[in-house]
Amino acid sequence: MKRCIWLLSLGVLLTFSAVQAGDEKPFFNGKDLAGFEGLLDQFWSVKDGAIVGSTAPKGINFNTFLCSKKKFKDFEMQFEVKLTKSGNSGIQIRSHIHNQEKFAVTGPQCDMGGPYWGSLYGENFGAMMKAADAKVVKAVLKEGEFNSYYIKCVGKHVTIKLNGETTVDHGKGRKELPDEGIIAFQIHGGASMDVTFKNIKFKEIK
Repeated sequence: MKRCIWLLSLGVLLTFSAVQAGDEKPFFNGKDLAGFEGLLDQFWSVKDGAIVGSTAPKGINFNTFLCSKKKFKDFEMQFEVKLTKSGNSGIQIRSHIHNQEKFAVTGPQCDMGGPYWGSLYGENFGAMMKAADAKVVKAVLKEGEFNSYYIKCVGKHVTIKLNGETTVDHGKGRKELPDEGIIAFQIHGGASMDVTFKNIKFKEIK
C-alpha cells in the first residue's frame, strides 16, 4: 500500500512539473508583442515571425525601445538582424526604463550600426564599455543584409559574436554590469530607419 501511495505521489509530482514547464512563456512568441512594452502602435510590429522597428517616413528625435516586461539575469540569445544603411540599433541587456513616456532606457547595449557593430555600449550608462575591433567587423559585416548576432551574458561576463566572429569578450568582475534587468530592442533617433530581427532564439541560463 505504501508503494502505491509513493507511486501516486510521484505521478502527481511529475504532472505538476509538466504543467509548470508548459506554463513558461517564450521570450518572443513569433506572433505578436505579448510580453513587451513600448511605443507599439507607432514604431513596432511583427511581420512574418520577425520583430520590425520603423521610423518611416520622417524619423524621430529620440531613442526608443521595445522592452521586455520581464527582467533577466544570465541568458544566451541569437538572431539575425538587418538595418537600413543609415540605421542604428542594438539590444539592451540588464537595463531599466528611465523614461516611460518615450520608453528610453539605461544600461549596457550590444550595439549595431555604423562603426559600433558588435560593440558593448553603455546607453545613458557611461558611453562605450568595450569597443569591437574595427578590422574584425569590417571583414565579416554584410552591409544592408541580414547578419547573425549572438549574445551571452553570464555573471559579469558578456560575449558578443557577429557572423560567428567574437567581437566582445568582456571579462568577469566588471562592476558596471548590473545583476539583472530588461532586454530591449532599439530604434535610434535621427533619420528614417528600419530594423528587422528574425529567427530569434533565447535561453535563460540558470
